[in-house]
Amino acid sequence: MLRLTEIRLPLGHSPDELKLAILKRLQIKADVLRSYTVARLGYDARKRSAIVAVYSLDVEVSDEAPLLHHFRDETHIKLTPDTDYKFVTRAPANLQTRPVIIGTGPCGFMAGLLLAQMGFNPLILERGQEVRQRTKDTWALWREHKLNPESNVQFGEGGAGTFSDGKLYTQIKDPRHLGVKVLQEFVKAGAPEEILYVSKPHVGTFRLVSMVEKIREEIIGLGGEFRFDTRVTDINIDEGQVHGVTLASGELIESDHIVLAVGHSARDTFKMLYERGVYIEPKPFSIGFRIEHPQSIIDQCRYGQFAGHADLGAADYKLVHHCKNGRSVYSFCMCPGGTVVAATSEEGRVVTNGMSQYSRNERNANSGIVVGITPEDFPDDNPLAGIELQRELESKAFVLGGSNYDAPGQLVGDFLKGQPSTKLGSVQPSYTPGVHLTDLSSALPDYAIEAIREALPMFERKIKGFAMNDAVLTGVETRTSSPMRIKRNNSDYQSVNIKGLYPAGEGAGYAGGILSAAVDGIEVAEAVALSMVAKSVN
Repeated sequence: MLRLTEIRLPLGHSPDELKLAILKRLQIKADVLRSYTVARLGYDARKRSAIVAVYSLDVEVSDEAPLLHHFRDETHIKLTPDTDYKFVTRAPANLQTRPVIIGTGPCGFMAGLLLAQMGFNPLILERGQEVRQRTKDTWALWREHKLNPESNVQFGEGGAGTFSDGKLYTQIKDPRHLGVKVLQEFVKAGAPEEILYVSKPHVGTFRLVSMVEKIREEIIGLGGEFRFDTRVTDINIDEGQVHGVTLASGELIESDHIVLAVGHSARDTFKMLYERGVYIEPKPFSIGFRIEHPQSIIDQCRYGQFAGHADLGAADYKLVHHCKNGRSVYSFCMCPGGTVVAATSEEGRVVTNGMSQYSRNERNANSGIVVGITPEDFPDDNPLAGIELQRELESKAFVLGGSNYDAPGQLVGDFLKGQPSTKLGSVQPSYTPGVHLTDLSSALPDYAIEAIREALPMFERKIKGFAMNDAVLTGVETRTSSPMRIKRNNSDYQSVNIKGLYPAGEGAGYAGGILSAAVDGIEVAEAVALSMVAKSVN
């Protein structure tokens, strides 16, 4: 097949117009064209008065060799690349042990699915609950101020990404097209087929719930096993090699291949690993607030006369500003037509995050507005010092919000003036349980407050209304990424000083979203499989 790129058509075009564009690009007659499929669809909105759809298409013709020769110097007409996933190995018949995976976020799930598909019968441990019960526990916090520290936005089947916008795109380099494998598995589990070709695919929370269940069923059907409400309290290490894990129940599970996919909020696990001598190093992350605007303002600014067009949906944005004090402020995890959610996993702390459904039709747009920080900003040089900074800020937010899991909030106009807010304006915050208006100037370090106050008017220049008086800031956003990295070898994905331990995903510092975490899960699963096969031979 031929891959045609940069096919540009106006919004609302017909299928016949797309077909004619193919014929024109290839300079062929209709009877030569056998079929075509969409490989990629995006929208170029750089000119608001002339927004266009931009296609990449896989085209089948009756005789492609002459066309390839004729267009040999044309960069936008090439052979369709091979994106089929190929397993690196299969489980041997004499397999004596099975791998253990800790965590059921996208990384743990894809590692488990791939190992199951290769015949390794993985055991997958999750400290939280199955996704349906986890959803009930999460709603208990949002509606009733009741936190379950083991079952919430951070912990439970599906990981933190389950309660998010469900974004399925990433900026990682993916030369082996592992992301395609992930998306194909998601479609098999019930995601819409459009995620295979739209430029910024997403699925939303409700669809993720059912997808997670179907992937679990497939893993079990292939010989894998899940244990929920099962917290790992110790890693058993002897002479630099893992031999198993100990559970909170006291049970010992033996394995010399353990995938650590615990997510970025398993703070007690990180502490245990550090105490066991696993090499951990601090890494940069970001802190800030959530900001909410009417989605209509974002749509109008980004799309102009095309705001509300069915092809475009709710508009997003991506912003960055480099401040005079040396800090960078940027938008993070922008959720069009979504809500701000309570995302704490520890009692007496408040954390915010963003979430959208597939429809993205809620009233407000929200995004993290965060400031990059480095280990030099941490309270000391302990590898876990970033966690202590997170806890300090989250505890302060809990108190500022009224000590009942309400979040502290402030109108943007008041924040810029340095005065507390006493009443809401035209923007109604979406965070539940609720928002307590206050002064956020003490919620973050002075350098972060200074940077955000400088950045908001700069963002106004790019999106008119961004610094509007009534926009709402909600605090605090601290779980942007893991504040530490469990360092691993580039060659075999094992811990640099503990054999058989495979740090993986966002919690270990090697991913930053659903798709990148899932891809990391595949790569780690491949490394585990190859190691287990090699050991079975020896």
